Amino acid sequence: MIVVARKWVAGDARWADVSDADRAALEVGLRLAEATGDTVTAVTVGGPAAERSLRDCLAAGAARAVRVDAPAGLASSEVAGAIAAVAAGARWLICGDASADRGSGSVPAFLAAELGAAQALGLVEVEPIGPVVRAVRRLDGGRRELLELTAPAVLSVEGSVARLRRAALGSEVAARATPVEVRRGPSGPVVEPRSIQPYRPRPRAMAMPAGSALARVRALTVLDAAPTGAGEVVTLDAPAAASRILDALRSWGYVGAAPSPT
Repeated sequence: MIVVARKWVAGDARWADVSDADRAALEVGLRLAEATGDTVTAVTVGGPAAERSLRDCLAAGAARAVRVDAPAGLASSEVAGAIAAVAAGARWLICGDASADRGSGSVPAFLAAELGAAQALGLVEVEPIGPVVRAVRRLDGGRRELLELTAPAVLSVEGSVARLRRAALGSEVAARATPVEVRRGPSGPVVEPRSIQPYRPRPRAMAMPAGSALARVRALTVLDAAPTGAGEVVTLDAPAAASRILDALRSWGYVGAAPSPT
């Protein structure tokens, strides 16, 4: 059995779908099935809306579709555990390297740990050769690594690996009538969404300018200030350097005053 895991991204119905990497994973699974005479089982974790993605898998050629019913936002370990319960005994488990929501790319690693299988991640080429799969893995600096994998293994592929085939109209119609197996999944823990932003220091505290309008403008734009040069070079040990930096930040108004000793 070949299992293709798809991460359904819930939310606004206009944007809810799977990533390009998950579409590529399905195509890779179908190609492996054609080469080995195996069947493909598509599985996703999510609510009833996720069945739309599974029916796309059935139309493309998957033989079975399983939805693990669970809320959106589960931790990656919980998602992997739910998929592993369906994928037990699979020879190959293929998934996209990152989803379109959090994009942590950690589910494949958790899956491999759950199944006690090998894992190959960041794959840009996948080719079945007899009982093994030859794959090319992307490395830093434009380098590549050639892998030869034996089952069972979790293959984590990038979106550029393959383009999902176009389903025939008859397959689309048949997929709508094909039942989707539903299993009860975990209910938590749920990962709270967080907005990740670059650090931005607090605004610098400045005294209110006084005088005429022209004087205030000149004060705000520091037109009358003498050039300060390129800075000061000092050589200090680590504790003294840290203290010097904090003193400068306090004088510039970026951090609060030092706490009083108790």
